[in-house]
Amino acid sequence: MRQKNWRLVIVGGVLIALAAGFFLYMMGMAPKSNDPQSLMQTVGMVSGGVGGIAVVMMIFGLIGKKA
Repeated sequence: MRQKNWRLVIVGGVLIALAAGFFLYMMGMAPKSNDPQSLMQTVGMVSGGVGGIAVVMMIFGLIGKKA
């Protein structure tokens, strides 16, 4: 039987929430930028990277380790 690592699952969920919050916050700041398209492209890449890492953390946490 495998034992779930709830710390990884919780941290993954928090990182997803932070990535989404950062993306939404930067959407409000994009109109003030000199190049909003480039800004949002960079923000999307960063948020997607953090979100991907968070999903992997959650998967490893739910798979767990052998007891």
